[in-house]
Amino acid sequence: MKPSRWVRRYFGFSRRETSGFVLLLSLLLALLLLPPLLRPRLTTYDPAPDQQQLNALAADLAAQREVKQAYASNSRYPRRIYAPRVRVPQVALAPFNPNSFASVDWQARGLPQWLAERLVKYRDVVGGFRAKEQIRKAYGLSDTTYARLAPYIQLPEQLPPREARAYASRYPTAPGTGATGTAAVLPTSKFARKPRNLQPFDLNSADTTQLMQIRGIGRGLSARVVEYRQRLGGFQEEGQLVEIYSLRDAPDLVDSLRKYTFVRPGFTASLLDVNNAPFEILQAHPYMGKRLARVVVAYRQQHGPFRQSADLRQIRILDDVTFAKLQPYILIK
Repeated sequence: MKPSRWVRRYFGFSRRETSGFVLLLSLLLALLLLPPLLRPRLTTYDPAPDQQQLNALAADLAAQREVKQAYASNSRYPRRIYAPRVRVPQVALAPFNPNSFASVDWQARGLPQWLAERLVKYRDVVGGFRAKEQIRKAYGLSDTTYARLAPYIQLPEQLPPREARAYASRYPTAPGTGATGTAAVLPTSKFARKPRNLQPFDLNSADTTQLMQIRGIGRGLSARVVEYRQRLGGFQEEGQLVEIYSLRDAPDLVDSLRKYTFVRPGFTASLLDVNNAPFEILQAHPYMGKRLARVVVAYRQQHGPFRQSADLRQIRILDDVTFAKLQPYILIK
C-alpha cells in the first residue's frame, strides 16, 4: 500500500466531516472574538480626585496631631519629669549610729531610696532613735533587713521603762499631804480640758478652735472638717459629715458633731458656676472630681453652655446619687 493512500485512509476527512470541522472552528473563533467586541469601553482613570481626597485626609490627621501635642504641652497638665536615679556605692557593714544617718547613708547599707527617706523622716518625727525596737517597727523594713543591720546599730535593744508619775491620793492623811505625809503632786496635762456643758454652734461658721472643744475632735480632724467645708462650699446638712474620710468609720465622732453643731436655717452655700468655672475649680469640688470635671468642660465646649441644672443629666457618667448631691451647689449663668 502506497504511503499516500495509507495517510489518506487513516487521516483523511470526508466532505461531511470537513464541513463539521469548519463549523466548529468558526464557533470557536466567534467565542474568542465576541467578548472583547461586546464588552463596554472602560473610561480613562483620572487620579486627581482621589489625590485631593488623600491630601485632605492627610491634612486632617496633621491637624489632629498638632492639637494633641498642644494639649499634652498645656501648662495645666504638665508632664511629670522624674530625676534619674543615682546609684549609691555600697559600703561594708560596721557599727553606726542611725541618728547621724542621712538617706544616702541608709542606701549605702543596701536599703532602697524610699525606705531610706522614710527612716529619716521617722527619726525626725520621734526626735531621734533611742532603741533598736523603734527601727524594727518602721513600716516597710523587713525582718531580714533588720536582722542584717541590727548587730551594727549602736543603740540598746529596748526603750528604758517609763518613770512612775506621782498622783494625788484620793484620801490624803492630812490636808495638802499624801499617803506618805508628803505634798501630793498633781499631774499637769499639756492638753486643755474640754468643756462639759458645750452649747451647739453653727457648723458653717465654726473654726478649728470651736470644733476642738468637742470631745474626740483634735487639731487634725477639725482642720479636715474646715477644709472639706471650704471645698464643698458649706454644709447643707449635718449628714454630710460622714463624707469626710476620717469620719467614715467613726460614727461616735459623727454623733458628737451632730449633737453640738447645727446648720443655720436659710444658709446659702457657695455655688459652682458650671458654665464658666475652669477645670481646676470644678475638679476641686468633692462631688465633681477630675473625671467628671473633664467631661463637663468638654461637653460645654462641644454643645454650648448649660441652660439649666437638669442638662447635666445628659452626661452619662453622672449618676442619680451624685447629681442629687451636686444640684444644690450648681449655678447656671
